[in-house]
Parts: sequence; structure tokens; C-alpha cells
Amino acid sequence: MSSAVQDLHEFLIMDTTSPKTSALALSPFSSPNVGALLKIKIIAWSQETGLPVSVHVRVGERVYDLHKHPLLSKSGYFKRALLESTDIELPHNFPGGSEVFEMVALFSYSSSTLIDPFNVAALRSAAEFLEMTEEYGMGNLCERSDLYLNQVVLQNWDDTLIVLQKCQTLLPLSEELLIVSRCVESLAFMACMEILDPEHRRERPVITLETMAGQAWSCETVKEIAAQDLWIKDLIALPFRFFQRIIRSLRRQGMKEKYVSPIIVFYANKWVLSKKTHQFWESIERTRGEDANNKVSVILQGILDLIPVGEKASRVIPVGFYFALLARALHLGLNEDSKKKLQDQIASVLHLAVVDDFLLPSSGMESMSSSVELATMESIIYTCLSSTATIDQTPSDMNCIVAKLWDKYVSQIAADPNMGTKRFMDLIEMVPISYRQSHDHLYRAMNTFLTEHRNISQEEKGLVCKYLNCQRLSQETCIEAVQNELMPLRLIVQALFVQQLNTHQAFKDCSDSFRYEKYADFSGSLWSSRYANPKNHLLGETPFEEPNGEEATVRPLGFLMQKDLAVQRSAELSRSDYESTSFRIQTLEQELISLKRSLQWQPISTGSEPIFGRPDIMGPFGLDGRSSSKKRNPLGQVTSCIGSVSFASQRKYANRILKVFRRISLIGRGKASRLARPGPSVPWPKSM
Repeated sequence: MSSAVQDLHEFLIMDTTSPKTSALALSPFSSPNVGALLKIKIIAWSQETGLPVSVHVRVGERVYDLHKHPLLSKSGYFKRALLESTDIELPHNFPGGSEVFEMVALFSYSSSTLIDPFNVAALRSAAEFLEMTEEYGMGNLCERSDLYLNQVVLQNWDDTLIVLQKCQTLLPLSEELLIVSRCVESLAFMACMEILDPEHRRERPVITLETMAGQAWSCETVKEIAAQDLWIKDLIALPFRFFQRIIRSLRRQGMKEKYVSPIIVFYANKWVLSKKTHQFWESIERTRGEDANNKVSVILQGILDLIPVGEKASRVIPVGFYFALLARALHLGLNEDSKKKLQDQIASVLHLAVVDDFLLPSSGMESMSSSVELATMESIIYTCLSSTATIDQTPSDMNCIVAKLWDKYVSQIAADPNMGTKRFMDLIEMVPISYRQSHDHLYRAMNTFLTEHRNISQEEKGLVCKYLNCQRLSQETCIEAVQNELMPLRLIVQALFVQQLNTHQAFKDCSDSFRYEKYADFSGSLWSSRYANPKNHLLGETPFEEPNGEEATVRPLGFLMQKDLAVQRSAELSRSDYESTSFRIQTLEQELISLKRSLQWQPISTGSEPIFGRPDIMGPFGLDGRSSSKKRNPLGQVTSCIGSVSFASQRKYANRILKVFRRISLIGRGKASRLARPGPSVPWPKSM
């Protein structure tokens, strides 16, 4: 070896520890300093043949002085180019740049080039560009690269992922050479084998999203689930153009949807919904000046094309995921067709959602009543109820669930100070009242609204609460409504009446149950008064034995039917009494409001007569002979409870009226027949 070659060889050994900046140099399989090896080969070729370098090839900013014969013997591209000139400049889009050309030139000098997963895609693309095929020599670079891809790379999960990642900078040539397609199909096949697990290597079942059913959407929870399988983490780290092709290949190769859909959800959670990803896109937008929102919109649109729709999707994808995508779509300004597709899908599975998934504006509660999120939720509710509506308006179980969710949602947004009474009532009327089996959440929504809007009039309060049915309130909520000073008077009286009916019915049921179990008899029934021993007169009786073996008293079948009929009649009577009483209370309330208005506009003079001139007018209604005689304070203001011009104490006013209705409450003690007949109107005195 000459001194020049020896010096270059020593330089090569010293330079192997220097850091490399190229992408290929990051490969853990890379050979030491390809450029230094190429220089050694060029000097050795000159010494062996005695021919100087005669070709100058420019690649980017670097120029390589090479011999003509090695290039002609391996490349059809150089064979044609050298017919015209020995100064050749490769185009700027040459695959891999100068680093890859050094490896190609080293191969041309009949040197063994180390091929690994990090450079095989670039070498194959460069070889195709330079036409290094079998036509110009056996075992040329194209054949060797393909052989390594098929026999080494595509048989290994990690190597295939590396090659696919490297193909990003080699498009479209790597696509034309089917490198991308081969990697995609190989990854999809190996993923299917991971699911099938023919060798039983898995220690736990494959990840699905069944654990997310019935829960609010949480990006962090989904991230933790995805981290349980490394192969899923690898797939969701790919660029979207490759990811969507793998998903389609998975479905084409027969993977079940319950395994495919979670992968799509994990990808969207990482690149569209995650807060960290938001910060990442924002940093790119600041540093590079690129439109990050446009990139996210492209990914989101692609996700919408991948996710399944219809009833099939409801079993594998949580509803909260669709809500999260819809919220992001509203923020990014996605096209209307895509948003409509999301809304329709949500409407079809809305009964599976939880209220925490519903849309709320990110800016706070100040703009809730006029926000696009609320308008979108109204559109979803309308679509959902329209698709499940029946001719006779009979509520299904699905409709009842949706009504309950909507009432909970309205309870959250009712605290908006900018929401008017009409707007609130429009939200209440979005769902038919017949769909609400329980009015507890409806009461919560109304109470929240009245708490935030304390200055509305009594007429507006009555309008807000007009759909509330006290008979559909739970016992705890009914008691709360009675004690709530914000509720209108009519509702408080109805709640008291319902509470009394419930108490009476509970005592009655308890008493009947005790008599039935103790004496096998229904007090006052036909069977106990007419027959001493029903066993001799009825068919279908069923005797049973006591613990001591003796035959106990027979329970006839007719007795059970008689008891059911009595309970049904009692329920019908209670319902009729409630409706009659409710109508009467509403009429009295209207009369009181009219009286209040007349008193407010009536001028007060020092010589006026008392408003309640007759002391016995309250006698028939159980006020113990209390009279409403003329009472004036030192300022000359009327201080009677009903006749007060200022009406400062609404609660005392309600208590007085409740005493007036004490006779109505006798219904709860079994005197329904007296109240069923139309009673005389209350003889309120005429205003002065």
C-alpha cells in the first residue's frame, strides 16, 4: 500500500468516532465514513489501472471526481450522460442526496456496500434513478436492494417500520417502486398475526374500547390504554398517509372491527385531540410559519373517512369520541358535510352517551346561550328525536334516556346570566314532556335558572315552571321543592298536596299489607263479609301449609283480583283529585294576582276603608276567626298580608294562602268526594 493510501486509511480510522449529521449516518448499522472509503477506492483504482479521474459529478453542493469505466459498467443513466459531457450534475431531487450517491459510487467500484433498514429504501430509489439494473451487470444494486427488502426487512416488524418511515422523503419514487405498498401490507399482516396469536405468545387480551363505555371521554385515559401494546404505539406514530393505508389493509385482510376501530381512536387521540399535540402544532406554526390548523384539519377529515358509522360503530367506539371530534371540528372550521356526518352519527347513538360528553363553549358560561356549541347540541337532539318519533308520540326507552340527558345538560347551562326566559323555555321544549319519566332533573334546571335570575316576575316564574309535574318528582326532590322560596306559589301547593297523597298511600299500602299477611283478609272486602269460609264457594284457591304442617287459611284467586281492582280505583281517584285541585289552585292564584295588581294601582287615602271589611270572611276556610281589619303603620301604609301594596314578604303571603287551602288537603285523608264537586269560589272582597 502506498504512503498516500496509508495516510488516508489512518484518517478513516480517526474519523469513525466523529459525529454524523446525515440521516443515513444515524443508522446503528452504518459502515465507518462512506466518503473516506470512497476516496480510498478511487486512489486504489488509479494506482491499479494507471488511469486518472476523468468524470466530475456534482450532487448538491459537493463535487466528486470519479473514473469513467466504473460508472459506465453499472449505470445506464451515466452511460448516456457521458456521451455528451464528462461534467454531470444530478438533479436536486436525486434520492438521498450526496450521502446516498457516495454509497452508490462505492458500489460502482465493486466494493461491498453495507445495506441496512435505514438506507435500503434510499439505495433502491437511487439505483432506480441511475438505472442500475441487471441489464448492466449481474447482481446490480436494484436486485440486491430488492432481495434485502423481501428476505430481511419485510420479515421483521421493526425493520419494516424503519423503512416505511424513511420512505417519506423518497416520495413519489418509493411509491412507484412499491416499497411503501410492500411495507404496508407486511405491517398489516403481522398485526393480524398479533391479534390471532397462533403461537399463544400474548399474556393478556388485545386492547378494545369496551372499558370506555358509559364513561366521559378522557384523552389521558385513552393514552394509557394505547400504551399497553407496543405494536399499537408503533402504528399511531406513523404519518397519516401511511396509517390510513394500513387501516384499510387491516380491514381487507379480515381483521375484526372491534380491533381496528380502537387503533383509529388512538391515532386521533394522539394527533387531533391531545392537548400536548395542540401545543406541538402551535409551536410549528410559530417557528416555521406553517398553517398548523390546516394540517390538523386534513388529519381530522381523514379520520372521519376511516371511522365506521351506524349501529355497528356504537359497539366499538365510545360516543364521547365522536363528541370530542365534533368539538375539534367546530374549532377548526371543518366543512359542513363533515360536521353533519358527525352530528348524525352522534344522534344515532346519543342514548349511549353521558352528559359530561356534551358540548360546552371553551370561553366560559357567559356566551353559552348564543354559542355555536349549544346550537349544535340542539340540532343533534332534534335529529335524534325526529328519527325515533312515533305517530302516537309514545316514548321509547331510548327517548326517555335522551330526555334525561338533555335535562341534565340544561341544568349545566341554565346558570348563564345572558339567557332569557324565552330562550330557556325553548330549550325545555326541545324534548316533549311525555318523554320525561322523572321530573327531578327538570326541576334542577328550573331551580338553577331561577337562582341566577331572581329578579324575574311572578308571571315569568309561572311560565318557567309550567311543565313541572310534582307527581313525577322523587320524594326528596318534592320536599326540596316545598321548601324552595324561588318556586311559584302554585307549584309549592301542588308539591305539598302530592307529598300528602304519597304519605297517605304509603300508610294505606302498609296497613293493607299487614292485614293481608296477618289475617289473609282484605278489610271491607266482599269475601270477608259474605263468606265465612271462602274455600267452599270459590274455585282456584291455593292452600299452603304453615311450618307445623297444618293447612293455613286459603288465599282465593278472586281476593287478589279484588285487591288489584281496589288499588287501581284508588289511583284513579287520586289522579282525578289532583287534577281538580290543581285547576282550583291555579284559578285562585290568578284571582290573587288580579287583586294584587288592583291594589298596587289603587291610591291610598287616609280616609279609606279597610280592605277586608268583614271580620268573618275567613271563617269558613279555617282561619280561626281571624279578621283582616284595617291596620296601618305610622306612615299610613296598608300592612295586611294580601292587601299590602309593597308585597315585601312573598313567603308570608304564601303561608297565608296555604292556610286558606287547608280544606283542600283533606283529599289526602280520604275525603276526595267532597273536593270532587265544584266548590264555591273564594269570596274575596272587592277592591276599593
